[in-house]
Amino acid sequence: MTTIEKARQLDELDGLQKYADEFYKKEGQIYLDGNSLGLLCKRAEQSVHTLLNSWKDYGIDGWTNGEHPWFYFSEKLSAMCAPLIGAKSEEVMLTGSTTTNLHQLLATFFKPTAARYKILADELNFPSDLYAIASQIALHNLPESSMQLVKSEDGQTITTEAIIEAMTDDVAVAVLPAVLYRSGQVLDLQAITEAAQERGILVGFDLCHSIGSVPHHLHEIGADFAFWCNYKHLNGGPGSVAGLYVHEKHFGTAPGLAGWFGSAKEKQFDLDVSITAAPHAGAYQIGTPHILSLAPIEGALSLFVEAGIEAVREKSLALTQFMMDCIEQELPNTFTFGNPLDDTRGGHLFLVHDEAARICKTLKEYGVVPDFRAPNGIRLAPVALYNSYEEVWQSVQILKEIITNKTYEKHENKRDIIA
Repeated sequence: MTTIEKARQLDELDGLQKYADEFYKKEGQIYLDGNSLGLLCKRAEQSVHTLLNSWKDYGIDGWTNGEHPWFYFSEKLSAMCAPLIGAKSEEVMLTGSTTTNLHQLLATFFKPTAARYKILADELNFPSDLYAIASQIALHNLPESSMQLVKSEDGQTITTEAIIEAMTDDVAVAVLPAVLYRSGQVLDLQAITEAAQERGILVGFDLCHSIGSVPHHLHEIGADFAFWCNYKHLNGGPGSVAGLYVHEKHFGTAPGLAGWFGSAKEKQFDLDVSITAAPHAGAYQIGTPHILSLAPIEGALSLFVEAGIEAVREKSLALTQFMMDCIEQELPNTFTFGNPLDDTRGGHLFLVHDEAARICKTLKEYGVVPDFRAPNGIRLAPVALYNSYEEVWQSVQILKEIITNKTYEKHENKRDIIA
């Protein structure tokens, strides 16, 4: 049985609870939308000030002087980030945005032939990935049918078997999410990668909804490439610089979209007509690093360096399990769980209810910040580094009050998008 006393007992035993004080949490608010945008932490704020002051103090010399010389800043952050995805530091680069990095990776690795000309994706993937895939296919003057989508049987999850079955002989590259953005299902990256390799298919993963909440072992399993944003579970700030991973077996593959910051550092300022690409993932950078958008990531990542991704995952699973237990106890037969009920769920829950939009609006009015997904989904993400078990208990009590008293009915029955 779940109780407020049980929640407080779990908080007392929580080794990560100390990190909650590192974040700016609004008084009277329970923030459960960290899977869309993580909260600002004090270290991220400080690193922004540090990088801003380096501009003020050094001017152009900030590229090579100061606490964080800009010329090597992306590499420093990449080394901090690499353990979160099980990669070597030289296989990671923080650069660009999620979608531009996907464009770069497809421009580099999608080399269609008469026999292999399809890109495999899935129908539940975040649409931006599908837009990028479609545009890459169009650039090669291929038919729209060259994007092959894995189908979902239940509209929420996708089986490994369905993915492997879709790996037909005409597929050149597969681009799949590590965690489905709606249901939070964690895909079996190892099984998928092994199946792709057996079939001669390159495979890449979108880590947007997994990095910072689910550990990965990309180098070990041999995944070819990956890409992600840093503003969700990693708390890098709105629109912060994204990241990419390229397995070392592909080092030396010319970037499909070349730019001067993809140069080898020692040759970059030679400004030769032909690029000498970096001998690692840095080759897939394009333009000058966005230093002030990279800045908060340094402070945010330092928390993960200390806490460790395995401890974060352990608490994340425990928090989401506790929330499911609370919901089942306090609101039986009210919601359908669209997320997996076992350890194959990521860092958030997905509650299905016909009144999801109006419930989300009302939750915000009560101080609980959820995330609505049309047409009938409520995403709730108790984040390991700053949410507590007591907050989970309280949020479910508020949800119970809203459902029991039907206070959501005061809102018009419109399924507006809630960010």
